[in-house]
Amino acid sequence: MAIDRKQLILEAAKKSFSLFGYKATTMDQVAKLANVGKGTIYTFFKSKEEILDEIVTSLIRDMKAEAENAIDPNSRFDENIHRVLIRLLEFRKSHQLTIKLFQEEREIGTKAVVDVIQRVEQAIIDYMKGIIQDAIDRGEIKECNPEITAFVMLKTYVALIFDWEQHHPPLDKEEMSDLFKLYFFEGLSK
Repeated sequence: MAIDRKQLILEAAKKSFSLFGYKATTMDQVAKLANVGKGTIYTFFKSKEEILDEIVTSLIRDMKAEAENAIDPNSRFDENIHRVLIRLLEFRKSHQLTIKLFQEEREIGTKAVVDVIQRVEQAIIDYMKGIIQDAIDRGEIKECNPEITAFVMLKTYVALIFDWEQHHPPLDKEEMSDLFKLYFFEGLSK
């Protein structure tokens, strides 16, 4: 029964964070959504930040699984990195929580949210760094700093999705692919 309550609390917090943002979510709201007493939350979590941390850990695990499912070991670097980025785009669009967290980070700068966004971005960079290093090792792309390259790719991806969509229609998969080929793959491919 305790595991069920903990899961109910996590799901309620995720829903509240997705709808109202982290800063605007209160423990009272989470308790109400989970249909538990506020004290019950504190038997599982010390703070709202600890709840967010557990939700984000799960989110990162899900994102990594999505990225791994996009990789084809028999495909070229540019095909795999495109599939990973598109999969993450689809993941982001289907997860209101990531949208709300990125929005709160940009608009309010809540410290706990800034910290978890950094964690998410670093997890993505670390994953992409491995793909880039493998491509370098196979001689598929030029020697480069894998971490910087992963960082620039991610930041470009985030800018094209979050910043671009603020004032323009969203880019489709083909447009994303063409832009990444133009900006990265043609420049990195031997």
